[in-house]
Amino acid sequence: MPVVNGENGSYRKCVIKSFKHNGALHRMWLENWQVPDDRIHPLHASAAVWVMLNENTTIIEADGKEWISRVPAVSFFIPEQWFNIVALIEESGIRYYCNVASPPYRYGDVLTYIDYDLDVVVLPNGEVHELDHDEFRLHREEYRYGETVVAQVEAGLQELLSRISNKEWPFDDAEIYRYYEQWKQQKNAEGAINFP
Repeated sequence: MPVVNGENGSYRKCVIKSFKHNGALHRMWLENWQVPDDRIHPLHASAAVWVMLNENTTIIEADGKEWISRVPAVSFFIPEQWFNIVALIEESGIRYYCNVASPPYRYGDVLTYIDYDLDVVVLPNGEVHELDHDEFRLHREEYRYGETVVAQVEAGLQELLSRISNKEWPFDDAEIYRYYEQWKQQKNAEGAINFP
């Protein structure tokens, strides 16, 4: 298993797979690096968050189309929460792309979740946009989401919106940059040896 050694811990390589409710693959991110425990912010550690980083990673869509991500990303997967958060480091600042999704599941070096269509985007200027309500309604019928799932999705959306409006973690630009810079420094120090 590829690792990038940190001072006390190692960044572990991980594949992220997103599925739809019917079990069909939605999207895959092939090369992600999990932040070692000793580099996790205490607030994140207390919630057992998995923090992943990627840059220029190959992404495979459900139809087999492949593309390369254009900007670095720091992703947060919180056990038992019905959303995940991807902080995209762009020239204009950090854009948070939030997926309403099932809690993450991890087996070995693969992290999976079910994408439930609803997304929330927080722009660098603080504007908040909710997306894909129509897609959620369509898939709710097509995939026959049960009432329990619908309730969890709606609760996840409300919790997410609450965190955004209260500027709760992980909506902290400074912390996003810290994670990214630590990883880049480690990657540069080790060269390409552990980054196949």
